[in-house]
Amino acid sequence: MVAKQRIRMANEKHSKNITQRGNVAKTLRPQEEKYPVGPWLLALFVFVVCGSGT
Repeated sequence: MVAKQRIRMANEKHSKNITQRGNVAKTLRPQEEKYPVGPWLLALFVFVVCGSGT
């Protein structure tokens, strides 16, 4: 009984994905925006550029 209820809830949660056909996100979890460069590398780059300017 519990397994049927769990399956029914999962079907209801994901039923909208059936009608979207190709417009479904890869994951339902919100994704953090990631920078292409880490903060330490960016700080090093700024240090080198500002240091060479003087």
